[in-house]
Amino acid sequence: MQTVEVSAPARRTPVQSRSQHTVQRVLDAASSLLEQMPLNDVTTTRIAAEAGLSIGALYRFFPDKQTIIDAIAVRHVEQFRASLEESVMKMLERELANLETFDPALVLDSVVDAYIVYLDAHPDFRTISFGRYISAATKERQASPSVGLPALLKNFMLQRLGIPNTPELDLMLRVVSEAGERLIAYAYEQPTREDRDRVISEMKRMLSSYLFPSDAASKQL
Repeated sequence: MQTVEVSAPARRTPVQSRSQHTVQRVLDAASSLLEQMPLNDVTTTRIAAEAGLSIGALYRFFPDKQTIIDAIAVRHVEQFRASLEESVMKMLERELANLETFDPALVLDSVVDAYIVYLDAHPDFRTISFGRYISAATKERQASPSVGLPALLKNFMLQRLGIPNTPELDLMLRVVSEAGERLIAYAYEQPTREDRDRVISEMKRMLSSYLFPSDAASKQL
């Protein structure tokens, strides 16, 4: 598998609505191609043609394919985060109405379940995530407990579960994010959906016991 270790060149940020529309056309075209063919076959020339643009128009906003891949990843993470805030986090707030019966492991399990649903619906995101084609710099930002997707889980743990904000918590969230990403990719390599779901179930149990050790220990008693 390919791992991108360098950050992608900076791309021009669109300001006018017409420019923003052009950027979205490029990203939509690239996502469509990623659903049809291997990533190595997706070139900037093909993306431009799919978007109905000249290659020069594409290069005004994206200097190379890597910046397009990163922009697709960021767009998906933002969409997934918005869906989490609208559905999963609101559901967890309702569950918290009864603290005596609330299981902290439900937090991680619910996020993972929602992520699997999202991955099933977006094969282009699966391609760039599982192949580890996202640049290191972009992945670092999106996986950061301070500003990335894990920040949503962290804020819930701090504000609603009363877990202390420590450097150790940040490290744990980074470990959970990295381990979860790799194990989900492994789960999708399984020959059947049943096998995939068994791996995901074991992953959730393992990561929940790591992130909420006292709760997991109490269940063993």
